[in-house]
Amino acid sequence: MQKKYLGLFLILILFGVVFLPKIYDRISQERIVDSSRSQSAEPLHYIVLNGEAKKVPDFTFLNQDSLLISNEDFKNKVYVAEFFFTSCPSICPIMNKNMKRIEARFGDRIDFGIASFTIDPERDTPSVLKTYTADYGVFSQNWHFLTGEKKALYNLANKGFNIFAEVNPKVAGGFEHQGYFALIDKNGFIRSRSDQFGNPIVYYMGIDQEDVDVQEVDLLMEDIEKLLKE
Repeated sequence: MQKKYLGLFLILILFGVVFLPKIYDRISQERIVDSSRSQSAEPLHYIVLNGEAKKVPDFTFLNQDSLLISNEDFKNKVYVAEFFFTSCPSICPIMNKNMKRIEARFGDRIDFGIASFTIDPERDTPSVLKTYTADYGVFSQNWHFLTGEKKALYNLANKGFNIFAEVNPKVAGGFEHQGYFALIDKNGFIRSRSDQFGNPIVYYMGIDQEDVDVQEVDLLMEDIEKLLKE
């Protein structure tokens, strides 16, 4: 009888040593997935405002090669948009490090592009943007760094995309903005995946988050693949 209980006790110890850590790891991984706001199985959402799917408004700006670039240049392309400035001392370098990851994966495709709109057009002239692209080793012909009239750029950020941007001399760099990436489909509509509650996340974090194995830029690249197949 004592041998029977001893054997049961050894089995329980073995279960605790071998299987409980695996169960804990599985639970932890599920927690990480939840925290990433990802539900990748569903079709990507349209962002609906006032009963209509949100479409990127018309724009025309100069790129790093002093060429006029508009919505028409992104027609029939999936593209990612961001708002940044070249002298940004905080989040922009992280955003464009991640944007380089996206370029590395999709930059050779003719049906994919990137639009990087400056919020400091007085400083970020086409020649400054050209130097910036060289510093980052940009190779894609469809990654346009765009500058132009300040009011038009801020209207596009704050009203066109609802991504906050503002002049603020009190913060580092003199400008305040959100580090989001927007995903746009081939027809110009803003799209996103849903969170665990079925709501669209709207935008993807362009900066890295601590204690998260799957960054939102990884989710974004998954969703770019989806739209390219539509």
